[in-house]
Amino acid sequence: MPAELPVGAFIAAGLVLVPLPWHWRARNVAMLSTIAWLFVLNIIYAIDAIIWAGNVTDSAPVWCDITTKLQVGSNMALPTCCLCICIHLERIASVRQVRTSHSDKIRRMIFDVVFCWMIPIVYMSLHYVVQGHRFDIVEDFGCRPTVYVSIPAVFLMWVPPITAALATFGFAAVAIRHFIRRRLMFAVHLQNSNSGLTTSRYFRLMSMAVLQMFWSLLITSFNVWFSCRNGLRPWISWNNVHTGFSQIAYFPTVLIPSPTLTWTYILWWAVPVSAVIFFAFFSFGHDAMNEYRECFSWVRRAICCSIPEERLGDSKSSSLLRGRSGYESPMTPQKLQMQFQCNRRSSTSSSEKESTVRDLDFVGKSTTTFSPSSLFADTSSIHSPTLPPSFHLTSPREHDDHRHSSV
Repeated sequence: MPAELPVGAFIAAGLVLVPLPWHWRARNVAMLSTIAWLFVLNIIYAIDAIIWAGNVTDSAPVWCDITTKLQVGSNMALPTCCLCICIHLERIASVRQVRTSHSDKIRRMIFDVVFCWMIPIVYMSLHYVVQGHRFDIVEDFGCRPTVYVSIPAVFLMWVPPITAALATFGFAAVAIRHFIRRRLMFAVHLQNSNSGLTTSRYFRLMSMAVLQMFWSLLITSFNVWFSCRNGLRPWISWNNVHTGFSQIAYFPTVLIPSPTLTWTYILWWAVPVSAVIFFAFFSFGHDAMNEYRECFSWVRRAICCSIPEERLGDSKSSSLLRGRSGYESPMTPQKLQMQFQCNRRSSTSSSEKESTVRDLDFVGKSTTTFSPSSLFADTSSIHSPTLPPSFHLTSPREHDDHRHSSV
């Protein structure tokens, strides 16, 4: 089994999830749909590469029925997602809409859901028209959708994605034209439009959509050429095309010609490469770096705050034991944190003890020491003992009277 197939697909599936949090907060349906389609497609490719590594057995027919339809839908979903992005960017760059209200955002979300999900579902349904048999199983690659290569297949399966890609290029060109006309005030216009976009985000979205469409158009063109290299088959009738529909075609790698196997590898790797392109555009910008720093700070706070007090006490006692034995292990950030907290608590407790001792000294120095003779010499002191000034029960007026009488 080529080990790089499942590993590459799993890595691509993980990378495409990195920009998910900030697109989720922005409620960008087109970007979230792109992430979902790329993630699901890479997971399917990875699982297929594991299940059918070195074999072509029909071990999961229901899985193949589902995943082949999703593979067909992704051919249309990714171009429509990029088309929605460019339509939104063109609308922002133009002066047709000064500000984006809440109702405008709701309408945009509905529009994106229709284009990113409803149209691919219809596209998957139309695939049955040109589906000659159930599916193919290719060794090391897994389940692959099948197409009866004919004139209807060209218009139903290949023209719609190419049309969406060309429309994406058109809206991107118009958006760039708007930018050139308003380049001096473009940042202010983005801020006033209440779209939540900066100039860097705007051009990052634009560049990603254009590059993805260029890549998708290139792969779709290669796929059309690869499928039609032996010519188109005649469309006789519906029954003729769907005769023996439940059949499954098996293709061991030893029976596949070398050029065909090479193109199969190229077309297979197109999906992980698309995920890497998406990751590269949204994982190294200023916003992404801020997200990484916040995530790292959260993890560090969670780890430091989860250390219980018992562990801190144990670490303190163990450090004392290590000091007695003469051995000291190298300090780590976690040990430094625990030592700092222990020292802070010990300094707090020692300061409290010192303040208590000072208060006791003050009270002891202020109280009067009684001897037996003084007690019996003045019996009134038993009933009204002399208190320190701070604890005397008499009022200041009584003190003044007593002072004048003694004079």
